[in-house]
Amino acid sequence: MRINYNASAVVTNKSLNKNDSLLSQSLQRLSSGLKVNRAQDNPAGLAIAHRMDSQIKGLDVGKRNSNDGISVISTAEGALSEMSAILQRMNQLAVQSANGSNTDDDRRLLDQEVQQLKQELTRISKDTEFNGMPLLDGSFDMKAYTDKPEQAQVDFYSQDVPPSKDYKVDFSKLFGKDPADPDAFTIPSVEAPAKPSDSGYTATVNDDLDQVTLTGPGDFKLVVGINDKVLEGKTTPAQKKAAIREIGTMNMDITGIGAMKIQVGANEGQELAVQIPTVSLYRMGLDKLDISTVDGSENATGASAGIDAIKGALDYINDIRSRLGAYENRLEHNVASVDISFENLTASYSRIMDVDMAEEMTEYTTQQVLVQAGTSMLSQANERPQTVLQLLQ
Repeated sequence: MRINYNASAVVTNKSLNKNDSLLSQSLQRLSSGLKVNRAQDNPAGLAIAHRMDSQIKGLDVGKRNSNDGISVISTAEGALSEMSAILQRMNQLAVQSANGSNTDDDRRLLDQEVQQLKQELTRISKDTEFNGMPLLDGSFDMKAYTDKPEQAQVDFYSQDVPPSKDYKVDFSKLFGKDPADPDAFTIPSVEAPAKPSDSGYTATVNDDLDQVTLTGPGDFKLVVGINDKVLEGKTTPAQKKAAIREIGTMNMDITGIGAMKIQVGANEGQELAVQIPTVSLYRMGLDKLDISTVDGSENATGASAGIDAIKGALDYINDIRSRLGAYENRLEHNVASVDISFENLTASYSRIMDVDMAEEMTEYTTQQVLVQAGTSMLSQANERPQTVLQLLQ
């Protein structure tokens, strides 16, 4: 019997320390509800879980962003709805003014309301805001630049026009000499990534000779506006055409930026670009609308032509509303998709991090019993050397 080194007490103490450590670990899991509290508990699982947690939190913010985007679109669409109602009223007035039973005084009275409604359209366009940001003034329209901004600018281009720096228009070739029609409009020189030649492109010019529209394959549409300085002092169509020809070749830089980008996901690049075109009297073709006469003049659109102009404005508004409605549907589908991803990722995160309380409670009870038993056995192991005293009596 040995007293200097109590081997049985050492063995018992080792088991007690081990069980006490497991009991402490079990207590930590039960108190926190987490299976992984420290990196040493599950190094790989902790790294995976933290990446999932970042994704989950990002998806939650992306969902809020999508809902904010829906609110933006709803605000813009509501304003456009009212503008559509105003255009319907203007159409009624134009149809009434075009009737031969009205006198010139009657038409002037009708035109007074039309002019007020035009001002209201402009006010709505300027004052429609979300979070202090104007929505209908072109702030969120696609941007484009020219190398001759003092002579012409890009007024509009469709989403099917890919960003490039290779678009050119040769204004010197706009008006050709057709024996059947001396004023015939010919296709300008257009260079684009998909079509390096003129093939597949057509061009039209408006009646005021201040806007050139290029169309191409698919829904390719690019509208170039001629600045007032070019046409200033030109009174006849021939003079205006000559001034436009003098512009020569103009290079266009289609940037493809400017639209409102909604961050709809948790990762870089997961965004939806919402393009809201400029809504103005000029864009709608109503800047010169005047129904005080049946037939218009060089500086004004009469009631008869005004009917068609208002129809074009309604088409313009309806096209924007249709596009915004499509954006809104996409965002709503994105919210539903994010909800599914959020649910599945949360479940995966839980399987890694969350403790099974019933299973862990069983483990806790086992370790608690072992610790109590180990404590009792250590006490008895420590008392064993005392039996040596009996040999000394």
